[in-house]
Amino acid sequence: MGKLHVKVAVIGAGMAGLVAARELRREGHRAVVFKRADDVGGTWLYDPRVESDLLGLDPGRDVVHASMYWSLRVNLARQLMGYSDYPFLKKGCGDSRDFPGHEEVLWFLRGFAEDFGLVELIRFGHEVVRVERAVEGGRDQWAVEWRRRGGEEAAAGVDVFEAVVVCNGKYTQPKIAEFPGRSTWQGEQLHSHNYRVPKLYKNKIVLIIGRGISAGEIAKDILPFAREVHQASRETNPQVVKLNKVSGVFQHPMIACAKENGKLVFQDESSMYADVIIHCTGYRYHYPFLKMEGLVCVDNNRVGPLYEHVFPPSLAPWLSFIGIPYPTFPAQLSELQSKWVAKVLSGELVLPSEEEMMSSVQEHYQRIEELGWPKHCTHKLEIGKFEYENWLADRLGLPSLEQWREKLALIGLEMLKSSDGNWKDTWDVDKWMQEEGFGKQSLNRS
Repeated sequence: MGKLHVKVAVIGAGMAGLVAARELRREGHRAVVFKRADDVGGTWLYDPRVESDLLGLDPGRDVVHASMYWSLRVNLARQLMGYSDYPFLKKGCGDSRDFPGHEEVLWFLRGFAEDFGLVELIRFGHEVVRVERAVEGGRDQWAVEWRRRGGEEAAAGVDVFEAVVVCNGKYTQPKIAEFPGRSTWQGEQLHSHNYRVPKLYKNKIVLIIGRGISAGEIAKDILPFAREVHQASRETNPQVVKLNKVSGVFQHPMIACAKENGKLVFQDESSMYADVIIHCTGYRYHYPFLKMEGLVCVDNNRVGPLYEHVFPPSLAPWLSFIGIPYPTFPAQLSELQSKWVAKVLSGELVLPSEEEMMSSVQEHYQRIEELGWPKHCTHKLEIGKFEYENWLADRLGLPSLEQWREKLALIGLEMLKSSDGNWKDTWDVDKWMQEEGFGKQSLNRS
């Protein structure tokens, strides 16, 4: 029997959605990409707007997809951010730094979409509001309901597809810190999702909640403008706190409670007054358009059940998710997952039975428990092991991850933990690769 060629809806046109569309078309499928914005890029498409609810708690708010702040630069070297046959090169224009700003990433993704003829597959300005199984011609298919906004072009409709690939990203739905008195505290509160520029915090006392990368970067961004910048988190390991400490930023344990008079009391009983609290506390996986009747759900940030973070066993291969696991190389992960999905849909690769996939999911859940990780870490990969990427490559008959990628990623991780705030500008990655014996030819992967 020959290959199957199916009609596939791809939701999203960011780093994952674009490469999914390319791989689906390469495998002979008919892909239609739905993109709410009027440009490609996903989270890399900077949007100066912020939401009406700065904490992102109001389900009726007009959602702004991107979580990009103006000063943001990549934390992965550009050598790790390209696709296998489309590296993120320095082409002599734009931002040529090894760790460029977000505009350069958007420029790269636009080039990828144009060079592979993907723009013609994208329905710009189309927001997907419902994805649901539909019986069409005696077999299960997928109803994809969409709408367009804006003046005379406002419209809505429903299209039917044989498969759906979800690539809507994971940096849109904020997760906030809860503490007694949060909802009645009189100061300004926002999630980092709605942080854009530092000048708004001039002469203010700002408290940032969180110990992650964005918390440190936003603290540094605000520091030259604010009167004071403070940072609080649940992290109790003094080594971690010291490694992630930003010079000039006052450190605190987590907030114990917030008083109506504006005072913030910390768990060590110290206290302060602040004008602004910025929650740099991460995001939730969010698929409000999926009407799955419990077959796929998000429980404490566990999307499940998913076989190898991609296929719901009872709906495979006709529903799939790209780009959920972390931390990893987003472009490479999305490409490997997309190749797998495209080849499974065509019949070139075969999935295990539903029962076997469910058994694998349960084994993964047990492994998470054995590692001592909470449920919300279900899609977290073990740092430095690269087992998942190599597993995907093996399924596809591709070579394992190159040594230079592994080594560069691990060194970059150590740099992120360091207190040297200038490492992105002082580390010459090309020179390091030459000294390590990794030539430029290593940038391409067959």
